[in-house]
Amino acid sequence: MLDFNQKGKVFITCKDRSVSYLEQEVRDLGFVPSSVMRTGLEIQASMEECMDLNLHLRTASHVLYEIKSFYLRNAEDIYRKFKSIPWEEYLDVDGYFSVNSVAENESITTPLIVNVKVKDAIVDRFREQKGRRPDSGSDFSGLVVQVFWKETQATVYLNTSGETLAKHGYRKIPGKAPMMEALAAATIYATEWNTRVPFINPMCGSGTLAIEAALMATKRYPGLYRDHYSFQHILGYDEAAYLAKKKKLENKIVEATEVKIIASDISLQAISFARENAAYAGVDHMIEFQTCDFAETEIPERPRGVIMFNPEYGERLGENDELELTYRRMGDFMKQKCAGYRGYIFTGNLELAKKVGLKANRRIEFWNGTIDCRLLKYELFEGSGRG
Repeated sequence: MLDFNQKGKVFITCKDRSVSYLEQEVRDLGFVPSSVMRTGLEIQASMEECMDLNLHLRTASHVLYEIKSFYLRNAEDIYRKFKSIPWEEYLDVDGYFSVNSVAENESITTPLIVNVKVKDAIVDRFREQKGRRPDSGSDFSGLVVQVFWKETQATVYLNTSGETLAKHGYRKIPGKAPMMEALAAATIYATEWNTRVPFINPMCGSGTLAIEAALMATKRYPGLYRDHYSFQHILGYDEAAYLAKKKKLENKIVEATEVKIIASDISLQAISFARENAAYAGVDHMIEFQTCDFAETEIPERPRGVIMFNPEYGERLGENDELELTYRRMGDFMKQKCAGYRGYIFTGNLELAKKVGLKANRRIEFWNGTIDCRLLKYELFEGSGRG
């Protein structure tokens, strides 16, 4: 069985262009990355600490605990190499496991060949060691074995997360074209909002940005809304230790009722969805929902804070003409009603962004799925009082 207090190499993954926000989160939790890459970073941590990372991180995708790294020449060597790993020390014979892999090697003709060979090696080792085998499949409901193989170097991890951490678990009604929760968190970090001044989110849709802002302001972490992780299927897991960590999350919550968070949308249905999602997250009392055209959103005069839009991108034919007017109106609204605020527009259509009519001070790069996006920053004032 695995010693949950034994430190080892841990790789935490995230979406490309989000690693700087993940790094700050990891440092805030007391870890110092040994290396930082485009889609993740490496730290030294125990499995016990991996549990905490899974419960706290807002911008991560997966927390991977390394168990072995070795030379792997080609596909013919996969079975032998993986069968030599003592899988019975990590997984109960009556358990369930799945294999996920990323491979770049000239001997790989189809991505699934790695998964199949690794699964066969694990199953056959259990048959030899225990006389029977655990169940296996493609979903991430049990222990998850993650393989990264590039050229002749392979690294094997226990994926302690299972399903992606990018979904924070509170959004029961996604609404139309929702932003993934981890991306929403990363974009809010990018605004440098300090959680003490107003956060205004016109055109809020199902409420993800406003809810993530409320979660940050009250120190509510994603682990509050999720009860299943792959680390729970690793031999050595202590349920009592996990429940104690969950309790600590609850004790961290602060009621920042003085923080003004406003979410508006012209759609009654969108506001209804946003309210329900916020209620499930426990922050509906913190968000002022307004059903109105975005230009009618009430903007507090003091203190000045952050206003953030996530408009449609015009992905379908014939939408751009109507959206050009919307983007122009967003610019007029920020210029006329939001003096003293920092304005942000998150968009995947840079041609439409030109219609805003304001000069962006920064263009922060993100990916929304496969869409190349920018978070455009607009300084709407001169002088002091920034949020």
